[in-house]
Amino acid sequence: MATPAVHDKTLNPNTGMDAVTLRVGDLETMSSYYAGALALEPLEERSRGREVHRVLGRGRTPFVRLVATPDLPAVDPRQAGLFHTAFLFDDAPALAATVYRAAQDPRSRFTGSSDHLVSEAFYFTDPEGNGIELYVDRARDQWRYAAGELQMSTLYLDPNAYLREHLTEDALSGVADADGRVGHVHLQVGDIAAARAFYVDALGFETTVASYPGALFASAGGYHHHVAMNTWNSGGAGPRAAGLGLGDVAITVPSREDLDALASRLVERRQPFVDSGRDIVVADPWGTQVTVGLPDLGVDDLLDR
Repeated sequence: MATPAVHDKTLNPNTGMDAVTLRVGDLETMSSYYAGALALEPLEERSRGREVHRVLGRGRTPFVRLVATPDLPAVDPRQAGLFHTAFLFDDAPALAATVYRAAQDPRSRFTGSSDHLVSEAFYFTDPEGNGIELYVDRARDQWRYAAGELQMSTLYLDPNAYLREHLTEDALSGVADADGRVGHVHLQVGDIAAARAFYVDALGFETTVASYPGALFASAGGYHHHVAMNTWNSGGAGPRAAGLGLGDVAITVPSREDLDALASRLVERRQPFVDSGRDIVVADPWGTQVTVGLPDLGVDDLLDR
């Protein structure tokens, strides 16, 4: 009898998130915004037919891939798709410096800040209506659980007090060199039960918070969440129409064996997917493309998606 995969029902604990793809109407404005507000630098660019694909990040870490598709309609906030992309920073000074830059950019719309018990977060909207979260995690030994569920909340966090406490001249001058990455992606969906069936049962994330009204949080390896799904603006939404905004959610797993386990789960659930050998591409119930691939494939591989 064959030995079952170690992670045959759930994603490998070392699963992580990769750069999010956004379809944008004005590539130069959006590139300039992410460069100015978030201190990201263009890493690579490629033309594919009428589309231009541009990856921005820090160092060699991609944060976002912008795909110029100017003929598509604008982001519809009631449609399934992106709630926000969450960029994670290593420490409070790096977060404070990025928040300060984002707040100084006149194209940013600041939408709030919160203490989530497991993290501290600041929220903005980019010039084309895509949500952004900038955050730092609290140490895991400070996370609390009750009845088997991680305790998260939305408490007021004074942005000015946070900047006064954590913003330094060194952090501000070196903001572009401070490490960061995509920590999680928060999605708008039409139905929580259908989202759980796809992101938890099929993809293999594990639920961390299910009691928050109208939302579901899930992760691999005990993280507070790699993905979140809510119906706050999009309850009852059907499949997405073509438009600007979210193009692809990217997830990384350590090995080909993890992709094989995922493929088995998708086959078992009769979920159509494409397996290229180095990644699996599948669509959620609302047509959002999810790419699960191997890490360290490089920026060129990101552009090839």
